[in-house]
Amino acid sequence: MQYDAIDESLVEDVSQIFKALSDPTRIKILHLLFQQECSVTEIAEQLKMNQSAISHQLKYLKQLHLVKKRRDKTMSYYSPDDYHVMNVLEQTIEHSKHTS
Repeated sequence: MQYDAIDESLVEDVSQIFKALSDPTRIKILHLLFQQECSVTEIAEQLKMNQSAISHQLKYLKQLHLVKKRRDKTMSYYSPDDYHVMNVLEQTIEHSKHTS
């Protein structure tokens, strides 16, 4: 059987996604957004964190196309942009529960 190597740029993209998922704050944000669309204020309140920290993490997640932003007048609301990654996150959470 011949090994079909992964393109180096794809390896880098996948690595960046796993890097994003390695941060506890980003995991919390993604888990919350998997359940409901939220504004920065709502995320900060739910996670008991300051808005600037949340905004910083959302910017990073948005760059990786893991979250998307919807504007409604003066408010911005965030939701998952890619359910493939969200499913990986949810499966990992379930795996961790199962093995604990």
